[in-house]
Formats: sequence, structure tokens, C-alpha cells
Amino acid sequence: MIRGREPAYRFCPGCGGTLEQRTLRSTEPPRLVCQACGSIFFLDPKVATGVIFSVNGGVLLVQRAIQPSYGKWVFPGGYVDRGEPLESAAIREVKEECGLDVRLTRLLGVYSTPGNPVILIVYVGEVTGGTIQVDEEGLDARVFPPPEIPWDQLAFPSTSEVIRDFLALTSRG
Repeated sequence: MIRGREPAYRFCPGCGGTLEQRTLRSTEPPRLVCQACGSIFFLDPKVATGVIFSVNGGVLLVQRAIQPSYGKWVFPGGYVDRGEPLESAAIREVKEECGLDVRLTRLLGVYSTPGNPVILIVYVGEVTGGTIQVDEEGLDARVFPPPEIPWDQLAFPSTSEVIRDFLALTSRG
């Protein structure tokens, strides 16, 4: 079976037949194919959005209260629900994770890494209201001046990449 962060899938969602790993084309990764009906079971990526923004010249980060990376710091973000517009998901995640209302001002970038099923779409935002607070997924939310960003305590490699891109953007004006 194809493994990674996803669970191992064994049965076809259409007919219940057994899935087996097959190479269908030499230019594609192995696929899960039903032995009974021949359907291909695609392991599609997960889409997540995030928003990075300044508060009083610093970067707001949330300390995670969930795995993976419990206790590490990350900008607000999370998974997009099926059928949910990307921008709406980004704004929703900021409100849920740190209590702030934001307006998205631009796309910062799209991030992906080999072997990781998550595609991360990050926006730059500006705060329009709310009060900094955390929900059940956060231990703390803090504004870090750029020299005090806890680089060795960031949740994911993409967190560092996004913060560096944001700081480079804001230093250019």
C-alpha cells in the first residue's frame, strides 16, 4: 500500500473490493487500483491556507496545542473544507485560532514539499478587528518582533519559509 501521512487504504470506496498498488504509467507514481472493478483510488492532496500579518511591527504566531508539533509556533492557518473558497478558509482560520478579523491584502505564496500531502496557500493580511485570544488548538498567541522570532521553535519547515518570505516582502516596503 502507498503510505505516508495518510492511513493505509485497503478497500475500494465504490464496490468494497481489495485495492492493490499498481504502476499504470511510468511517468506517474504508483496508484491504488481496485482488483474487482478496476477503479483508481486517487490519494489527493490536502489544501490548507494560512495568513501572516504584522501587529505593531511584529509577526503574530500561535503556539500549537495539537499534534503534530505540539508546543511549537506557527502563523494562523488550517485545512480548507470541501467547497469552501480559499480566502474564506484563511479568514475563518485566523478568527478561530487567534480571535482576530483580517482583510487579505495579497497572496504571499503557494508551498509544497516532496512526500508531504499538504499544499499550503498563504496570504498576507491586515488586522481589522478582534482581540488576540486562542481556541482549543492553541496554547498561546503572541506578537514577535522580527529579532525575537523563535526560529528554533517553529512548527514546520514551511513556517520558517513563509516567515522569511513575509519579512523579505515587508523589508522591501
